[in-house]
Amino acid sequence: MIIYLKSQQSRIKIFNNSLKSPTSKWNNNKLRNRRERSTQEKMVNGGCKADGSLNESRFDEPMPWIGIYVAGAALACGIAMTIDALHGFRYKKFWFPCKFFALNATILTLIAIAIKFSMDLNATMPHRQDQLAKVSSSAFICAVVGNLLPSLGTMKNTELFVNVVALAILVITAVANICIQMSTGVIFVFWIEHAFIMLLMLILLAIACSLSLAIPTTKYYLDIKYSEKLKLTNIECSRKKHLSVAEGLREDLKKYWILAYSSGPQFVIGRSAPCTASGAFCLLNSLILVEAILRTYLMPWSLKFCKGESDYKWSTTMVLISQTIAVGIGTISPTVRWFMAINFSCPKKAKKARGREIGVEKYWVKKLLLWQMKPLDLNICGRHGRKLAHKTKYQIFRLLIVVQQGIVLSCQSIRFASIVLVSRFLDFKRFIKGQNNISNNDSELESRHSPDTNLSRFVIHLDGEDELVDLMMKNNGDATAHWIKIGEKQKPKNLIELLEKVDSSLAFTGVKDFDSDKVPSLGFSEPPNCWALPVVTLTSIALAIPSIDRELIEKLVTSVHEGLKYIREIEDNLDAKKDLKNVRIAEEIVWSGVELDGRWLELDLNDMALQGKGIKETIKALSDIAKEKFMEYAETHFIHMNEWFLEEDPSRWCIRMLAANSMYRICESILLDIEYASNQRLFEKLSLMICTLFSACFTNLQHVISKQCRQSGIEEREQNIRYAVLLFGKTEGIIRILDKKKIQESNPGQLVHIDDWHLLCKKTDTLSSISCSTDKESAMSSLYISIE
Repeated sequence: MIIYLKSQQSRIKIFNNSLKSPTSKWNNNKLRNRRERSTQEKMVNGGCKADGSLNESRFDEPMPWIGIYVAGAALACGIAMTIDALHGFRYKKFWFPCKFFALNATILTLIAIAIKFSMDLNATMPHRQDQLAKVSSSAFICAVVGNLLPSLGTMKNTELFVNVVALAILVITAVANICIQMSTGVIFVFWIEHAFIMLLMLILLAIACSLSLAIPTTKYYLDIKYSEKLKLTNIECSRKKHLSVAEGLREDLKKYWILAYSSGPQFVIGRSAPCTASGAFCLLNSLILVEAILRTYLMPWSLKFCKGESDYKWSTTMVLISQTIAVGIGTISPTVRWFMAINFSCPKKAKKARGREIGVEKYWVKKLLLWQMKPLDLNICGRHGRKLAHKTKYQIFRLLIVVQQGIVLSCQSIRFASIVLVSRFLDFKRFIKGQNNISNNDSELESRHSPDTNLSRFVIHLDGEDELVDLMMKNNGDATAHWIKIGEKQKPKNLIELLEKVDSSLAFTGVKDFDSDKVPSLGFSEPPNCWALPVVTLTSIALAIPSIDRELIEKLVTSVHEGLKYIREIEDNLDAKKDLKNVRIAEEIVWSGVELDGRWLELDLNDMALQGKGIKETIKALSDIAKEKFMEYAETHFIHMNEWFLEEDPSRWCIRMLAANSMYRICESILLDIEYASNQRLFEKLSLMICTLFSACFTNLQHVISKQCRQSGIEEREQNIRYAVLLFGKTEGIIRILDKKKIQESNPGQLVHIDDWHLLCKKTDTLSSISCSTDKESAMSSLYISIE
């Protein structure tokens, strides 16, 4: 042990001596230098240079990708404006309602991204495409504001205020940033172009604010006039006893459409003087951008650019192209609105325009007048302080009223001047061509496009829009026919073929026979029925019947699938209490399995049909399986089933229990009738029951279509009536079949639910049986008397 310790001590001494040698010192210095270099590299990667100052060498690397992001946002706005423009041209809505490119948080965010170049205060942009991108970014703001104006009419008051304030903040910030860039030298060319575009920005913003002040009052006036004319329309619609149901609905829809179309908020805003005048400003904005681009490339000596590299590098060209395209597309809708406003292509119309007085209607300033007169509720500085505040507020609103009147008058003057200039040009053009019979041509044109005077009574217009009544009728008088044709292309052909088989004498037998009172209930009470669940259950039973032609089954399934769409439409509109929510969900889930896989709650109906059992055995098997599943689901979901049944509403049973209960009751009701002699006869009987259930349900179509026309807010009115017209186009064939076979309800809307129909059919059957027995007794008594 002592020897081992001595050897270890000698080794330690040798190692210490080796560290003191020159070679070991050199190695230590090398290790220290390596550690210092790694520390410096970490500092550089962390944002600092070797001397500790900020490392800016990589700050500009993501800038091209930011440029791509800006170009993408501009293209997204351009695509949205393109879709709205195409939509307007396709459906002849030349006021171009904003459907995709509307003023909301998403669009404002996209605009804020797309105009980054106007907001960038210190990026280096020396080349011509860089400076042109600055101009295109500014012009892009004007184009989008001009496109957004009609969407102001679709907003509630609070939403309107918030969105207009957000737009104003964005535009004012852009104007301020452009001015800063011009003063600091970031923008060093195109000063005149920027100055004009900034002026147009502020004008368009003022128009947006002017419209937002008038929109609440305008909607109020429109609602009053709509209510008055709606009463007149309802009275006239109730007097058409000589027309069939389908023809009567077609005439009613024309009237409702004219009411909704002429009072649509976007249409009212689109035909107003400020909105139409904005088209002239947007056109001027695009011309300024075109002038800047042409001057840059065709007159390069007139401009002097700088050397150096742009921070955005190659992406600037992409931004310029995308924004120029967006500006071009965004100019289409406002310009066409402007051209439509001055579309007085004959001198007679021009004279009407010249004779029209230019003035500010009450609805433009009524909101400001109300705010001006409303006292302030302030507790400051006593009575004198309140008096001073009230006077100050009065003068401020007086100034705002003058500004509002000035904006409206200026826009009306622009429209008036446009009409006069266009009419003078047309007069000169006709004079050159030697066309002196102008009045004859005009009268022929008017007679060719003479509007329906009966329908023109239903046009809703504001003060100062009297001359637009004929124009609105000419441009949109046949809109209902167009939408009805679109609906007819989607009509349910298989369902119509199925309904044509219904005999008027057996119209509602299926409503009475599908559920018998003799069947004992599985619970303490029965859940309510919806129209669709019995139809789905009967179809499931039909699929399980053996030896039925596959083509007949496929045709039945297709017909039921088409019919269920309209049943759901009816129940969506007429189930006000939403008591059938679970029952309807059960129907949708069961039908999905039946249609796609031929399965009813995991039971393969095709396998059951292939087993080749008799009719009674098949129906009894389905009934037993349904009862079994009902008990199974009840025990699974509820431990104390009896107590739950006593307390809980059956409409709140779980979905599978509702489906199983429906299958059990319908199967047991079928088993009570032993009339069926063959599989084919049972299939035909089930098809007839399905058909009669459809017929009874579809008697509510008239009520659903009328309800869609009458009950809606001003923002959704036009859309709802268009939906009603499309629904009528799809179901006109069904309505005509029911009307032809006299299968129509006398009071539409009174019998909505299937349980009401079922109860009525049972009462009718009872009364008819009583009358028959009475007739038999009287006949027997008369026979007895005659024998005596």
